[in-house]
Amino acid sequence: MSRPLVGISACRRLIKAWTIHTVGDRYIKAVIEAVTATPIMLPAVGVGDQGLDLDRILDAVDGVLLTGSPSNVEPLHYGGRDPRPGVAADPARDSTTLPVIRGAVERGIPLLAICRGIQEVNVALGGTLHAHVEEIPGRMDHRSPRVDSLEAKVAPAHAIDITEGGLLQRITGLRHAEVNSLHGQGIDKPAPGARVEAVAPDGQVEAISMPDSPGFMLAVQWHPEHRALENPLSRAIFHAFGDACRARMAARYGQPLRAAAE
Repeated sequence: MSRPLVGISACRRLIKAWTIHTVGDRYIKAVIEAVTATPIMLPAVGVGDQGLDLDRILDAVDGVLLTGSPSNVEPLHYGGRDPRPGVAADPARDSTTLPVIRGAVERGIPLLAICRGIQEVNVALGGTLHAHVEEIPGRMDHRSPRVDSLEAKVAPAHAIDITEGGLLQRITGLRHAEVNSLHGQGIDKPAPGARVEAVAPDGQVEAISMPDSPGFMLAVQWHPEHRALENPLSRAIFHAFGDACRARMAARYGQPLRAAAE
């Protein structure tokens, strides 16, 4: 049985004089090694006549992975205030991922969202964001620690409480965990129909799902792609996503379902 096909969201960035589309290596490795799937990039070009053929893309993929990014979702998409000068944005990514999310959820295509991805999911489905979580009274600073080492940046930063009986608890068997933290934006009002799957000690939403979605949908604020197989929480998330992708592929092509090798 061939592997399922997972579309991975890309960022559009200017490096020197060149505009490029980027996907972090750890996301690609997580899809190959932990999801046990074949990754393809979804470039940040929008959808429609001048961008991606959304229906064709959604017809082709068995799952969608939304990646993290240094950029913020633009406030115009959720009725927020104009961004401050110097805040990174990626309007081309917004114009790509938001319709991809809506289409994937409507079709029941398995969807896993990470960091910026959870913010995109919440906005695409009607929720709102805090632009600067660290400025909310009583909230901790969830931004990336100012250290040079990548391993130090992605080290556990705070605990999360996982909702009992929710999707995340069911797939991980955990009620508490330690996660990294590298975000400035965060969920304010969850989208209609969203279930909060985990919260930080300060009350900040750390994960959501859509129980009424016809397919697997989980969005997390932290970065499970780091130590995707070594960390039990991360491994369980990627394996559950992979199982959902394989189930969709098997249903589409009438193939017998096989679990990924542990």
